[in-house]
Amino acid sequence: MPDLADGETFEMKGSGAKPYQLRNVGGLYSCTCPAWRNQSAAIERRTCKHLRKLRGDAAEEARLGAALPQKPAAAGGEGAGPPVLLAETWDNARDLAGWWMSEKLDGVRAYWDGKQFVSRQGNLYHAPDWFVEGLPGVPLDGELWVARKAFQRTVGIVRRQDKPDTWKEVRFLVFDAPAAGGAFEERVAYLRDGLAGWKAGFAALHPHQLCRGVDHLRDELARVEGLGGEGLMLREPGSRYEAGRSGTLVKVKTFRDDEAVVVGHEPGKGRHAGRLGALAVRLATGKVFSVGTGFTDRERQSPPPVGATITFRYQELSDGGIPRFPSYVGLRTDAAALAPPRG
Repeated sequence: MPDLADGETFEMKGSGAKPYQLRNVGGLYSCTCPAWRNQSAAIERRTCKHLRKLRGDAAEEARLGAALPQKPAAAGGEGAGPPVLLAETWDNARDLAGWWMSEKLDGVRAYWDGKQFVSRQGNLYHAPDWFVEGLPGVPLDGELWVARKAFQRTVGIVRRQDKPDTWKEVRFLVFDAPAAGGAFEERVAYLRDGLAGWKAGFAALHPHQLCRGVDHLRDELARVEGLGGEGLMLREPGSRYEAGRSGTLVKVKTFRDDEAVVVGHEPGKGRHAGRLGALAVRLATGKVFSVGTGFTDRERQSPPPVGATITFRYQELSDGGIPRFPSYVGLRTDAAALAPPRG
């Protein structure tokens, strides 16, 4: 059967006028068809009839089997996630002068428990032996990262179980030492000294700088986002490492607004059964995707009609030009609303 090389895209005729695009990014296969996009499974566990037609059922079953998550007992009990620190969102008002500022990495959060990498949900990342060589037998908190705008590729590499050579593209950027104790500055000093002696070839300390105030923060955010970065993280000086969500760690990101035309209604499930689950919408570029969050219960009962123009908020565009984390803002009712694209 034919297959897609890493980074290759293939167009396949579907039921619509425009062909669907099938893509392989670092072993992560995707399709632009609604059946693939609307699945609730993690993106590395999704398939569709178009991928099966191209690659064959056997190849798809083998790929999905290799993507099955494994829960390590060492992470605090079977199926339990590690005790990681989680950030709150900046309220655009809190004074963060004097806090430690770093780039928010668009990678995969990973907790090194002294023996293996574990996700926030307790899934095991099967890193090759040569990748983890030199890492210490103590917990480290960090990010498995390839590059800016490479989130999908990073996921495609680190969630595979066959330990591919593409792990050579990945770096483990460490930003905290949960078990080291002391203030944040002391833990960073511990990491700086430790990484110099551990000789871990694929690990590095994630850099921080002191925030001088809100103007400095906004300038740095603009610089990072201009380079394709995701945003900023700010750590309170003198703070301890604590499991769970804490105000001592704050994330700062810019959300973008755009408009799209409603082309369909997707039924809700669970608590939204019997009302709107998501809007199928189309951008002026012709890209179609779903917006499933940001609605009130009343809006789910009486959603914007097909043909209406909505405003939505999102973080960034995927490699395929699809908004990531879209959230409904409101119905556009003025005369400048988008007209459906021709063709």
